[in-house]
Amino acid sequence: MSEPGLRRTAGANSSRKVLQLLLSFTEQRWEASVAELASVIGSPVATTYRYVQLLKELQLLEESRSGRYHVTSRVMPLARAARLANDLARIARPTMEEAARELGETILLFQHFGDFAVCSDRVECDRAMRFTFQPGHSIPLGVGATGKMLLALLPDGERERQAARIADERGTEVRDALKHALANRYAQSWGEIEDGVWACSVPVDADRLRPSVLSLVGPATRVGDTERERAITALRGYAEQIGKAISEYSV
Repeated sequence: MSEPGLRRTAGANSSRKVLQLLLSFTEQRWEASVAELASVIGSPVATTYRYVQLLKELQLLEESRSGRYHVTSRVMPLARAARLANDLARIARPTMEEAARELGETILLFQHFGDFAVCSDRVECDRAMRFTFQPGHSIPLGVGATGKMLLALLPDGERERQAARIADERGTEVRDALKHALANRYAQSWGEIEDGVWACSVPVDADRLRPSVLSLVGPATRVGDTERERAITALRGYAEQIGKAISEYSV
């Protein structure tokens, strides 16, 4: 889905579909049949098959023994290049490391892309029990502390459009969570993405950059009321540090 304010490039429908097909592979859908891919990108099966053959020719897709397709390791340099080019992730890293040491839980940086919150970077804590979330992993907007906080940060029109869609798909509870996130500038969740995990998320004011949030995740069993309040307060402070560093970098 195109982001608000971005014009669709004329005469590029086929190219758009090919890229949509490639981007349809995720951790949840790491392999798929041609018919499944056709359904995802909204193209006839015969047309989708041609797109798949083109991506196979470029060695970006390959076919498994079961006749399903998956991306190849050739896409990995793209992920590394994206991380190197992400100023926010690079500048935020030292602060995230400090936060992980102080709070003893995994710290994550997410940015908004279309209908998703995408992990740009993460710093794991050194405890035996910890939450692992790889850069590039995505969460639907409105889901979990991160998805709710990012939803709240969208411009008014886009936020309402997304909230209406999510309420239709998952129920109106998202509107109450959205009101809380807007009023309090933080969101939290319990076991919404993974059982037994507590998460909180706060905004990162990054000037002209796309909406971004800093999140903390950890086992709910070791995060009591006092620890939660401390984590939210500390996380806000670290988010402010990142926002200030980005602002100084942008001058």
